[in-house]
Amino acid sequence: MPEQPQEPRRTPLSRDRVLRAAVAFADGSGIEALSMRRLAQELGVVPMALYKHVANKEELLDGMVEVVVAEIGGQVPGSDWKSAVRGRILGARGALLSHSWAAQVIRSRATPTPAVLAYLDSVIAMFRAGGFSLDLTHHVMHALGSRVLGFTEELFDDPASTAPQDDRASTPWDDRAQAAAYEETARRYPHVAELARSVAHDRGSVVGQGCDDAFEFAFALDLLLDGFERLHARGWTSAP
Repeated sequence: MPEQPQEPRRTPLSRDRVLRAAVAFADGSGIEALSMRRLAQELGVVPMALYKHVANKEELLDGMVEVVVAEIGGQVPGSDWKSAVRGRILGARGALLSHSWAAQVIRSRATPTPAVLAYLDSVIAMFRAGGFSLDLTHHVMHALGSRVLGFTEELFDDPASTAPQDDRASTPWDDRAQAAAYEETARRYPHVAELARSVAHDRGSVVGQGCDDAFEFAFALDLLLDGFERLHARGWTSAP
């Protein structure tokens, strides 16, 4: 009797496999499209199989943050505090740029996930190892804000954002409408328009008016680190 062909063995489902599949799905289709049902389809299982590994979508999102934060590098043993912090934060930025949805999900969490807390702990440890007081470290972390995780809330989100709100709501955003809107912007807000025209811009950028994202992020980070260094050198304290 001929042997029956055996079906290929399925890769067992695990929490790690579920989370990595969710990250890959969000990278490809966007976080808004992610659901437990869609993820189950991607993995070739019934939705109930996922609940053995994640209790609900919120736990799934928490786990996805853990995967992304685990990718953050930038730690250089033996470096001074300033280089260590700079490398770590730019490492965070690199990881989050690889997953464009991650900053949105991190902001949406009611409390930091364990991986985020561990990351923040590592940055605080760098300041403390550099001799920063608890007082100064506390204010430094406030000053860094979301930048410590590699993302910021930009002044302008896209090149259209300086146009008057009523114009953007009622006018199709074609080339002629854009030119007219910029003319109106220049009339109403001359200093904003002057600044926007003063440098060459990259239209693919997410920073205001298409500036060089990486440069602007590093520029502001370096200003902050230089300021922290001066405060530390003079023994600054918030106490009166």
